[in-house]
Amino acid sequence: MNVRQMIESITREILQSMSTPQEKKPKWLFIFCDSTAHEVFTDQFIALQNHGICHDILFLDGETSSWLGMHRIECAGAGKIIATDEYAPAPLELPKEYDGIVIPEIDLDNAARVVAGLKGSIKAEIIFSALVLGKPVLVGEDVPGIKRSDRRCLKTLSLPGPYQKLFQRRVNDMKELGIEFAAQKGLADVIIRKKKASQQATTFALHNHEPGSEGQQPVLAKLLTADWVKAQSEFTEDKLVLRQGAIVSPLAMDLLKEKGVAVHYVR
Repeated sequence: MNVRQMIESITREILQSMSTPQEKKPKWLFIFCDSTAHEVFTDQFIALQNHGICHDILFLDGETSSWLGMHRIECAGAGKIIATDEYAPAPLELPKEYDGIVIPEIDLDNAARVVAGLKGSIKAEIIFSALVLGKPVLVGEDVPGIKRSDRRCLKTLSLPGPYQKLFQRRVNDMKELGIEFAAQKGLADVIIRKKKASQQATTFALHNHEPGSEGQQPVLAKLLTADWVKAQSEFTEDKLVLRQGAIVSPLAMDLLKEKGVAVHYVR
């Protein structure tokens, strides 16, 4: 056995002993009005975890400030957005890191900002950013339309009739923007259904050769060795399509390069 064959043999054993790379889990951001509003959602968080869905929680302590973990995030209105510590993202940047945004409770003020395309509050800026990026936004539908802080201050649980009608019009306008509404108790169920639908669509597309690299069927093998490459009499195209997470041994990669075959990965 020459050195090259020995290296390939050792590499193959090491790669086969490695666990298959885990699929990236979807992650959603929940935005709550204060640090106690999330407590009734504990069961929903458990359901998400059981279905392989991660989540982060952002707590608002005002219209223009919030807490994400240990980082304080602030916005100071349109054109003047700041982060108060070195590692905290600006509100507009947050949706980039998540598969979707959940706002269990929205009020008339923020609903009006969203519909008018205005910013200046944490919720309005995050919703604006998510919609521009094409990220799903899920909002609780069974809400009174008045802020929790205002309810505590004014000792009332609902808006007066004219304001209620105005709030409902804003909700309808938000739906036209692509924002989805669901009952607060069913928010986790909606997210779980979205994940299952996405998985089914991906599986269907792969089986029907659709989003592979320009229609080419992906090879299903998790580990490609030099023996496999040698066993192929010829490659009909100058590329080899693999599913994301597949591993190509170094010797196999060298042989593919010699044949002029490039490796492409698809989900």
